[in-house]
Amino acid sequence: MNRYLFLSILFGLLIASGCEQREGGFQQRETESTLRLWYTRPAIEWTEALPVGNGRLGAMVFGNPWNERIQLNEESLWAGTRLNSNNPMALESLPTIQQLILDGKLEEAEKLIGQTMLSTPPRVRSNQTLGDLMIVYPNSDTTDYRRELDLSSGISRTSFNSLETTYLQEVFASAPGDLIVIRLKPSGKSRLNATLRLEREQDAVTETWEKGLIMRGQINDPDDPERGPGGKHMRFCAALKVIPTGGNVIMEADSIRIEGASEAVLLLTAATDYNLSLLNFDRSINPEQVCMNILSKAGQKSYKQLLREHLEEYQPLFHRVSLDLGENPTLSDLPTDTRLKAMQEGANDPGLIALYFQYGRYLLMGSSRSPGGLPANLQGVWNDKFQAPWNADFHTNINLQMNYWPAGVCNLPETELPLIDFMEQLQEPGGVTAHETYGARGWTVHHLTDAFGRTAIMDGVWGCFPMGGPWMAFQLFEHYAFTGDKQILENQIYPLMKSSAQFVLDFLIRDQEGRWVTAPSNSPENIFIDPETGNRSNITYAATMDVQIISELFKNCIAAASLLQVDEAFVDTLNHVLDDLPEIKVSKRNGGIQEWIEDYEEAEPGHRHMSHLLGLHPGTQITPGTPELFEAAGRTLQNRLSAGGGHTGWSRAWIINFYARMHDGENAHHHLNELLRKSTLPNLFDTHPPFQIDGNFGGTAGIAEMLLQSHAGNITLLPALPKAWDSGSVKGLLARGGFETEITWANGELTLFSVYSRLGNPIVIKYRDSIVETTTEKGKTYKFVLGDNHTLTMHR
Repeated sequence: MNRYLFLSILFGLLIASGCEQREGGFQQRETESTLRLWYTRPAIEWTEALPVGNGRLGAMVFGNPWNERIQLNEESLWAGTRLNSNNPMALESLPTIQQLILDGKLEEAEKLIGQTMLSTPPRVRSNQTLGDLMIVYPNSDTTDYRRELDLSSGISRTSFNSLETTYLQEVFASAPGDLIVIRLKPSGKSRLNATLRLEREQDAVTETWEKGLIMRGQINDPDDPERGPGGKHMRFCAALKVIPTGGNVIMEADSIRIEGASEAVLLLTAATDYNLSLLNFDRSINPEQVCMNILSKAGQKSYKQLLREHLEEYQPLFHRVSLDLGENPTLSDLPTDTRLKAMQEGANDPGLIALYFQYGRYLLMGSSRSPGGLPANLQGVWNDKFQAPWNADFHTNINLQMNYWPAGVCNLPETELPLIDFMEQLQEPGGVTAHETYGARGWTVHHLTDAFGRTAIMDGVWGCFPMGGPWMAFQLFEHYAFTGDKQILENQIYPLMKSSAQFVLDFLIRDQEGRWVTAPSNSPENIFIDPETGNRSNITYAATMDVQIISELFKNCIAAASLLQVDEAFVDTLNHVLDDLPEIKVSKRNGGIQEWIEDYEEAEPGHRHMSHLLGLHPGTQITPGTPELFEAAGRTLQNRLSAGGGHTGWSRAWIINFYARMHDGENAHHHLNELLRKSTLPNLFDTHPPFQIDGNFGGTAGIAEMLLQSHAGNITLLPALPKAWDSGSVKGLLARGGFETEITWANGELTLFSVYSRLGNPIVIKYRDSIVETTTEKGKTYKFVLGDNHTLTMHR
C-alpha cells in the first residue's frame, strides 16, 4: 500500500472512531481489510467500475489514471411522460374472458386479452443515464496502481504513482449533502493538472459557469407507437463546482483546466423536474436552481466537513451489522476479481461471501435512501444507457419485491421508506386501472411500472398479472413486523394493504366448484400445455401464486386491523373469503407443488420463475408445520433444478432463500457459491445476464436467512448453517417483533445468542430441538447459551 493511500485510510478511521456508539443494540466493525473491494488495474467495462450512491444520485468510478470516467445517474431521469394507457375495451370484455377461461377455452381467452386488455401503448420508456464526468490527467506511465471501494466508509479510492508523485482520487456520495464529492490530491509539493468535462451524447448542452461546469438538458422523445407520444419531456441539470487549493482554473467553452493546484475538490449534483406526488414532471421545478442551491450550501464547507457529515450519516447505518464466516488464508489478501475467479474455478472463500453480503447492504443503502425519492429499480440507481435492459424499470412480479428482502432482517428498514412512499403514490393510477380494467375498488399494478406510474397490462398477454399490486402490498407489512412502527402502519401501510385487498375482493369470482378464484391469472412468465389444444399457454384462473399472495395479503390485513383495532366487518369478510380459496395442491405429475389450478403439463420444466413456491418464501404458508407441502416444495426445487432452472442471477438468489427456509444449509451454500461463480460480475454486481441488481439483494437476504429466521412465530437460530461455515458470528440482524440479535458459533454449534429487545415483546427462541419462551423488557439485552444437554438456557 502506498503512503498516501495509507494516510487517507487512517484519516477515515480516525473520523469513524467518533461514530461507533449508539443507544442500545450491537455495534461491531469488521477489520478494515475485510470490507474492501479492490483491484490492481482500472475498469475497462462498466461492470468493472465501482458504484457509489446516496439513494438519489449514483456514480460508477472507473479509476483510469489518464482518462478517468465517472458515469453518473439521477434516479428520476426517465424518458416518457405520464399517461393513462388502460385499454378502454378491457372492462366490457372481462366477463367474456373470465367465462372462456372457466370453460377451458384458454386460447380464445388469451386472444381476446391481447385484443382488448393490453395497455395502449403496450410498453414503457427507459430510465436514462445522466452522463459522464471525464477527468483527463497528463500522466505518463504509472506504478503502484490500486482502486478500491471501502464499504466501511462508502468511499471509492484510486491511487497510483507517476513521475515520483502519488496521486489520490476519492469519491463518495453524500446523503446529507445531496451530492457527489470528488477529491483529487497529489502528494507532497507536487501539483495537480487536469481537464474536466461533463458529457452526454444526447439532449443536453454543457458550458462553463463562474465556478465550474453546468449541463442543461431536456429529454426529447420520438413518437413511438410501442411506447407513447413523443415530445420534449423531462428537464434535467447537472452542475459541477470546482474548489482548487492554489493554482489556476481556466474556463474553456465546455471544459475546465486545473493547472498547478495542490489539490482540488469537485462538488457534483444533479436534479430533474420530476415530482413524485404527481408521478410526472413538474414545470414549477427548476432543476438548475435546485442544483445551485445544493452547491451553494456545500461550497461553504471544507472537504473535511463534508466527509465528516457523510461518515456520521453513513457509518451508523452500515455498521449496524457485521458478519464473520472465517477466511480462506490463501485468498483473503488477493484482489477481489482474483478471488472471484478462484471461486469460479472451484475454491471456497467464506470471506468473499461475507463481503458480498455487506456489499448487498451497501447497494441497498446507495439506491434507496432518499426520503420522498424513488425505490431501487432493476439496476438500483446505476445505469449507463439511454435504453436500459428491461428499461431499468420497476418489475413487480418478483424483482422489485426481491430488492427489499434484505431491508428488515439486515437492519436497514429506512431503505423501505422510498418504496412505501412510491407505492402510496401508485394507488391513484393503480386505482384507475382497477376501476377501468376490472370494475373494482382499490388499486393494483400488473407486472411492471415506471417513474410515471403506469399500472396497465404491459408488454404482452404474459403481462396480465393483476396480483402485482397485492404482492407489493403484503410485503410492505414486513416493515412493521421488523420495526413495530405503528404510525407508518396506521398512516401508510394498512391503507395500502386494505385498498389492495378491496381490489382482490372485487376481482374474485366463483368457479364451478364454488371457490373464490382469480381470472384471468398466470404464473409469472411461465407457460403450460393447454390440454384442449396442445398449444402453449400462460392464461388460466387461480394460479397457485395468486392464492398464496391473497392469503398473505389477507392475513397481514387481519393482523394489522387487529393491532389498530379497526374494521371488524372487513376482517370478517377476509376470513370468509380465505376459507373458500382453492387449496395448495401437490402435483400428481411430479410430486411438487402444483403451479396452476389444474395439473397442467409444464412447457418449460426448468423455468427461471418458481412462483408457486412463494408460500415457502417470502410467504409463510409452507413450513415444517405443513409436512406434505414442505416435502412437495423440496421436490419442486429438485424438479426445477434438474431441468436447468436457476440459470439467472435473481433466480439463483431465490433458490438460496428457498433452501434456507427448507433448513437445508448444504444446498443453500451450494447455490450461494453458484451465484458467485456463474452470475456475478467483476465488481460483484449480479448478472441475469445482463446486470440486474435484484440478485445481489436476494443473495444478501439468503445469507441472512441461513443464519436467522423469524417468519414462523419464533426466532430460529442457525436454521441452515452449512459445514463450510464451521465457526463464525453475526451481529445486528433483526428478527420480527423488534429484536436485534447477536449469534456466535464454533465447530458447527451455537455458543452464544444475545438479543436486544427494542419493543419489549415476548420472545420464542428455537435452536434445533430446544425452545425457550420468555417475556422481555424494552431496551434490555438477554443472553442465552447451550447447556450440557444442548438446551438453550438464559445466561444470567
